[in-house]
Amino acid sequence: MDRFTRVPVREQDPNKRNKNFEEVCYGYNHEEAVQEAKRCLNCKSPQCVKGCPVSVNIPAFVHEIAEDNPKGAAMELSKHTALPAVCGRVCPQESQCEKYCVLANKGDAVSIGKLERYAADYARENNIQTIQPEPSNGHKVAVVGAGPAGITVAGELLKKGYDVTVFESLQQPGGVLVYGIPQFRLPDTVVASEVDKLKDLGVKFETNTIVGRTMSLEAIRDEGYEAIFLGTGAGLPRFMDIPGENFNGVFSANEFLTRTNLMHAYEAGYDTPIIGGRKTAVIGGGNVAMDAARVAKRLGADVTIVYRRTEAELPARAEEVHHAKEEGIKFHFLTSPVEINADDDGWVTSMTLRPMELGEPDESGRRRPVPKVGEDFDVDVDTVIMALGTNPNPLITGTNPDIETNKKQGIIITEDGQSSVEDVFAGGDAVTGAATVILAMGAGKHAAEGIDKYIKSKN
Repeated sequence: MDRFTRVPVREQDPNKRNKNFEEVCYGYNHEEAVQEAKRCLNCKSPQCVKGCPVSVNIPAFVHEIAEDNPKGAAMELSKHTALPAVCGRVCPQESQCEKYCVLANKGDAVSIGKLERYAADYARENNIQTIQPEPSNGHKVAVVGAGPAGITVAGELLKKGYDVTVFESLQQPGGVLVYGIPQFRLPDTVVASEVDKLKDLGVKFETNTIVGRTMSLEAIRDEGYEAIFLGTGAGLPRFMDIPGENFNGVFSANEFLTRTNLMHAYEAGYDTPIIGGRKTAVIGGGNVAMDAARVAKRLGADVTIVYRRTEAELPARAEEVHHAKEEGIKFHFLTSPVEINADDDGWVTSMTLRPMELGEPDESGRRRPVPKVGEDFDVDVDTVIMALGTNPNPLITGTNPDIETNKKQGIIITEDGQSSVEDVFAGGDAVTGAATVILAMGAGKHAAEGIDKYIKSKN
């Protein structure tokens, strides 16, 4: 065994997978997982743990796999995370836990994410219940939003013996995990399995319930809930405020991915209008832009990602960029749209782009794009997808003015996740704006500790 070279992961052929919605990565089989786990040095002071937002004891679960005990690995993971099968698929491990693996100094880091996926999938496929809650403590907590932050809060409080109900506005739990991430990266069956584990242990999910509209926070309190967690995400899309954004054929990435994922635009037999299927431009360079582009490709379009910086500044995961290129997605760097053009009936026909050059770094540390005025040019497109990020939706805070927010509508919280209203806690994208799944989970875990401390202080 080569200590410094990771075991490769099998994947679908790019020219086949760009025409279907089956999972791209096959993950490790048993022999591959054990071989990869044995590369771990079991460091006395594991830096990888410091890079994990939910503080998974990485050497412990990896050691169990190396010892041919995948059940033990799954049980170890369950102590720290409610969504291991999700994290193993969509977390940016390369910039978190794997970044700090000492093996990365001379070769490849241990493939922590793929090993987490293997252990979680083993537990699911063998019907192993990994969560072991304490007896009921008689206290009720409400969670608003069944995304990664809300599911994490529910799981953490369940372990402590709380009676938890999750209120979700859409028809199925999962939040961004089901409406925002494509099937080929995160199958709905994986998310449903994680949710079902919580249901089996007593967590209640009330779907099609829009807190702030069909139910108020006061009504929740009247039902005996002692604390409320807001994990409503960031579902308010950003646009560029350029001419033509209201023409037919212009989507936010949120709308595009939600129509595809929840309305089954990818399945034969579903009449879900979504895309012209000819030439599509995706504006942006993050993971959502890669998802939207790869979905559009699978729906039959010729797809180009338009990004105002260079490839070196792309914020998307390197793995997602690599997969997009393999699947035939084109990239147009150092350009930015200035206008979207349409025919007399209001349907998109082309887009005007302006070349950019990089100037001094901005507040993010990336070099600021500077427009080259007078060098605009047109490209033919029939669909434009804006993947520029999202802000928290002000639905709840707008009807509850006592909950303080910042200028971007993010809920202001204390170190314990508590808002300006003492029984209301918050975390994830509802606080920070659009971020990663694992950061939302970390915030949820932290808020659950804050809720537990708050309720104990009142009793």
